[in-house]
Amino acid sequence: MSVSLIEFSNALAQMTEQAAASAVAVHGEPRGSSSGVIWRPGVVVTAEHALRHDEGLAVTLPGGRVAAATLVGRDPSTDLAILKCSDATPGNVELAASLELLKPGSLTLVIGRTRASGPVAALGIVSLVATERRSWTGGSLSPYIRLDVGLQPTAVGGAVVNAQGAVVGIATPRFARFGAIVIPASQIDRIADLLLQKGHIPRGYLGVGLQTVRVPEALRESLQRGEKTGAIVLEVESPSPAQQAGLVIGDVLLALAGQPVTRFEDVQSHLAGENIGKSLPAKILRGGAILELNIVVAERQHGEH
Repeated sequence: MSVSLIEFSNALAQMTEQAAASAVAVHGEPRGSSSGVIWRPGVVVTAEHALRHDEGLAVTLPGGRVAAATLVGRDPSTDLAILKCSDATPGNVELAASLELLKPGSLTLVIGRTRASGPVAALGIVSLVATERRSWTGGSLSPYIRLDVGLQPTAVGGAVVNAQGAVVGIATPRFARFGAIVIPASQIDRIADLLLQKGHIPRGYLGVGLQTVRVPEALRESLQRGEKTGAIVLEVESPSPAQQAGLVIGDVLLALAGQPVTRFEDVQSHLAGENIGKSLPAKILRGGAILELNIVVAERQHGEH
């Protein structure tokens, strides 16, 4: 084996050892385990979909000791779950300040921990980098980074390490047909803060049922609108922000917060927690005429749509 390959192999082993100092095995089901990362003292982040139970949780710490853990909260839209474990102390691992160094072709390591065997590592290549992509669960991943990596179940939720040895996030196959997606460190920080403060992720709520509908071509031309579809109102809950704003069944929502609405997902993108309490201007089509309304986003309660 050439000297350069030996040096490369040794460098990977060293990076694995360093990152494994913050990697834990998460026991969220009777058999098997996934991985997690000690993100802050006493705080462990892991992949939400791999956590099968809310109670009776434990983690295997870097030293091999098993410690009890409690669930703080879950966010299925980003596949993140936050655990508290008083015995979890992060190792000397650097978090990447930015993701600019990750480009298609960049090498990464996914590093986790098994229940009994210790650290596990998988070498992957960044196959795609996009500014933003919305997942099928409605969450927004920004940036969206896909890894071409063979990820065994025990490594799901493990730390993603760049070529400089810094942790850029955690890995999940949840939103990828193959390989894995990087949940960025900045997003983990935001979700962790919200879950630690509130125990849940605040979601915006309008109280309206929508369905995509085609806008007739003649009407689009008279409105000087390029988009071919809008979102027709099929249901208005009572009471709700939509009802208070004056929306009625049959209205066609054409724009919200200055952005075109062509489908239901375009409305969802405005219902992030930071918009709760804000008044969003809406442009609707009613009886062939354009109306403008303001809808104040409320926080979604259990059972609301």
